[in-house]
Amino acid sequence: MTRTTTARALVNARVMMRDGLQDGLAVVIEQGRITALVPAADVPTTLPQIDCGAQVLLPGFIDVQVNGGGGVLFNDAPDVATIAAIGAAHRRFGTTGFLPTLISDDLPTIARALEATRAAIAAGVPGVLGIHVEGPFISMERRGVHDPARIRKIDEAALALLTSPGAGKVLLTLAPEMVDDAVIRRLRAAGVIIAAGHSNATCARMQTAFAAGVSGITHLFNAMSPLESREPGVVGAALAGDPWCGIIVDGRHVDPVTLRIALAARRNARFMLVTDAMPCVGRSEPTFELQGKTIEVRDGACYDHCGRLAGSNLDMAAAVRNTVEMLGLDLATASAMASAEPADFLGLGHDLGHIAQGARADLVLLDPSFAVVESWIDGVPAGTFEDAR
Repeated sequence: MTRTTTARALVNARVMMRDGLQDGLAVVIEQGRITALVPAADVPTTLPQIDCGAQVLLPGFIDVQVNGGGGVLFNDAPDVATIAAIGAAHRRFGTTGFLPTLISDDLPTIARALEATRAAIAAGVPGVLGIHVEGPFISMERRGVHDPARIRKIDEAALALLTSPGAGKVLLTLAPEMVDDAVIRRLRAAGVIIAAGHSNATCARMQTAFAAGVSGITHLFNAMSPLESREPGVVGAALAGDPWCGIIVDGRHVDPVTLRIALAARRNARFMLVTDAMPCVGRSEPTFELQGKTIEVRDGACYDHCGRLAGSNLDMAAAVRNTVEMLGLDLATASAMASAEPADFLGLGHDLGHIAQGARADLVLLDPSFAVVESWIDGVPAGTFEDAR
């Protein structure tokens, strides 16, 4: 992707700063970066200006769990074209950074996915930050719709594959009870970010896994041992500790009351919105195929023939809206859960997730209904808004 080199100022926007919305600011971008935040009256008349129509300008959304979109699934064709199609589908909903996510598969397919991610980054595919390998080193009991034939233990071949360089940020979801702490430490030493998910671990096992280097929870509450009176499980360990917790706010994966309780337990700290999106996002087809199973899209969710949830039909703009409307949080908090928190989780908070001088110019403009009007990745607009002026 070629960055726009000409400086321009985004004006007449309600700009989401770290402490909330601020009016009257101009956001100056050049060479893919935010170079200044100044009063709109101070913008030189010679500098091109983009009128944002008094709408809300947020940091671009970052989604660390995106299985598919626009009619394609990463597992079906783990190549650059698929990554680009997924990114384009989700950009329409404000996602300016994402991890294409591979559901449990065999090692050759994981190798292809990693190589595709390297190639996509090298080719400048907009928004791709790395890859999320979700399984196959997970619990058979908590596998959900993951194919049981693909679930396996981690070995030297898998470790060598996952720790090979060049694929950007590599996020691995595993069940901590399926590996020992030495493996977790080895993965972390190689730069792999580790999340617990599809796990039947005890709270005690989770605590040792956190100490070894597990720093995230994949779709909190879903496909994991629950919080119970005498065994807190993965959920209890997550809420008592401080890992980043991905949550799917679609009203179907987790009841909003349950999510409000979780947020209260942790005071909104280190929760991040994820979509777990499937090919149906950005398309209207009522079914799609997942590793030989037909998945039906109905009532805004995805189900297999047994009625189990199979990913989601959620986009990030809807997740932000739902966080405000279903969970009762303010827009500043919802925005942080869609941008700053996942950026920090990935170790990219110095560069992404905030509107600040020096940050990458990854931005999204929303109208009052939370619909995306325009987005910028590295300062380059999608074109739906800016080109019309």
